[in-house]
Amino acid sequence: MTNNEHNHEHSHEGHHHHSIDENISLKKITGVTILNATITITEIIGGILSGSLSLLSDALHNLSDTVAIILSYVALVISRKEKNEKKSYGYKRAGVLAAFINSTALIVISFYLLYEAYKRFINPETINGNLMIIVAVIGLVSNFISVLLLEKDSKNSMNLKASYLHLLGDTVSSVGVVIGGIVIKFWNIYWIDPLVTVLISIYILKESYGIFKQTIDILMQSTADLDYEDLKKDVENIDGVINIHHIHTWMSDEKTIYFEGHVILEDMLISNAKKIHSEIEEILENEFGISHITIQFEAENEECETELFKI
Repeated sequence: MTNNEHNHEHSHEGHHHHSIDENISLKKITGVTILNATITITEIIGGILSGSLSLLSDALHNLSDTVAIILSYVALVISRKEKNEKKSYGYKRAGVLAAFINSTALIVISFYLLYEAYKRFINPETINGNLMIIVAVIGLVSNFISVLLLEKDSKNSMNLKASYLHLLGDTVSSVGVVIGGIVIKFWNIYWIDPLVTVLISIYILKESYGIFKQTIDILMQSTADLDYEDLKKDVENIDGVINIHHIHTWMSDEKTIYFEGHVILEDMLISNAKKIHSEIEEILENEFGISHITIQFEAENEECETELFKI
């Protein structure tokens, strides 16, 4: 059967999908980066001098934070570049790639820290509780400031959410390290240090896995998370539509959904097809948040299709 294909891809120039990203100031990113670099150096020195694994784990997390935030900013800059002949979808996936790298780094670091904590449980080491508390408090205050700086923007960007989770994880871990330092100082319970490290690592693994899975789904062009039964029902309730099938969806980033589908019509008159096309677009955009739509119309039988091409 020969098909009448109606391809329509919205540029949506008025829809600023990364408007939140564009409001991230260089000053804010620079401030958070400097804070985290300072914490990293402080905690590495403090961890070595005090003998605290949980301080070193905080330092490693903060080091990954610094790299993550730099990657996030670079990704934001790249993602704003206009699409061209070679990159017809633009550069939106720069943020997805950065989020993938960040979450992967967190997972690897967390497993390494779990291994180091296991060794500390077997062979506990004496730790300077006073130094551990002082350095952990410095890390806690700095991380908390960084979290406040990125909290609002993290809700609208997977890329920034990965960096935000780095910072949030370090804030929580700093609290744990402070508590661990107090326990060590007053009760000499040294195994609390690797225990805090284990709790930090498990928390980070749990938070990172969701981002890791989402980035993999986008990069592998998995179907968008939509209610396809409702979508099919809504489209088929339009007058003149018999069936919608061969549905494909994918995402270029965490916000932008692409849609392709074949629609069988009762007749193939151009005036009817245009009207139905507009109705389908309205449903897909308003009800399901789909921004790029391609519809291919098919006739119910050969006679209708022949009539179309006689017009």
